[in-house]
Amino acid sequence: MPVAMPISTLKGSWTCLLDDERLRRSSHVLSVIDQTVCIFGGEVKPREPIDDQVDVFSLKSDAPSLETKSVPSAPSARVGSASAVLNGKMYLFSGRGGINMAPIEEDGAVWCFDPESSSWSKITPADSSAPYPPARSYHSSTSDGQDTLFVHAGCPANGRLSDLCKFNVKDRTWIQMPDAPGPQRGGTSIAYSGGKLYRMHGFDGNTEQGGTVDIFDIASSTWSTEIFEADGNDGPKARSVCVLLPVHLAHKDKLLTLFGEHDPSSQGHAGAGKMLGDVWIYDISEKWWTQLHPEGSDGVPDPRGWFDADVVRAESGNDSIVIHGGLGENNERLKDVWCLQF
Repeated sequence: MPVAMPISTLKGSWTCLLDDERLRRSSHVLSVIDQTVCIFGGEVKPREPIDDQVDVFSLKSDAPSLETKSVPSAPSARVGSASAVLNGKMYLFSGRGGINMAPIEEDGAVWCFDPESSSWSKITPADSSAPYPPARSYHSSTSDGQDTLFVHAGCPANGRLSDLCKFNVKDRTWIQMPDAPGPQRGGTSIAYSGGKLYRMHGFDGNTEQGGTVDIFDIASSTWSTEIFEADGNDGPKARSVCVLLPVHLAHKDKLLTLFGEHDPSSQGHAGAGKMLGDVWIYDISEKWWTQLHPEGSDGVPDPRGWFDADVVRAESGNDSIVIHGGLGENNERLKDVWCLQF
């Protein structure tokens, strides 16, 4: 049996991979497929989707080279979508766009990007008369790594949601699962690990959410909740528009959350609130939090929200993560890409 590494040795180290004007944006999606990073969507000016191109670069090189690809049959330009990876492909659902920046209704369709062929495909439900989740933005998504995509919460045309839906990409069928504990929210985060979904954070229209890890057991189709002190000491402060990532560190499955918006702007979507720059690890089995303090020769990323990140899986040893872009406290969209290694 391998000996578990003390969490204190998991301080982490930041490396800046790219800083490119093309990548300046927030409210986009980022997925890591093997050693390839795929970025799509987002905005530089509020409520103006940038374009429908895909930005791709490889992590195999010491100096990643960015490729911007115009792919036929791409999804319409959008912001506030959510992506997840299944079997070497990136899947995304809905978002907001168009002149009115309304939720993009595509009748339950899911988009699939294959980086090997640089192609998009639109996966429509097998039964067009069957129920499907409504269009939305600032929702969250994850996968079970096999055949199922999960979509949770977000902002429809009015209000917010707390629903949980799963889409089987082989059968092309949607199934609605039990709603998550309230309040309804946008900008929440969800992660899959060991047959369970973990949900944290979000904004309910009045306050940022924190202090709970909501857990959905897929086998029993039931929710439970773990409570912690969201004081920045015993656990991360309340926040939204951040990430929750399942990582394998120190021979154990853990959750990693970082950054996000702590206090919303009085200008709403047109402004920047109080942004966080902290990094936290949650031990799933022992149910406790540890704050990490990564450093790096390139410095550390600026605090931010409205960004995206994903896990780089390690064949052995510790996983790492890649984060990109977002909105800084000065209300400027960011254009940097960082890797956090352990």
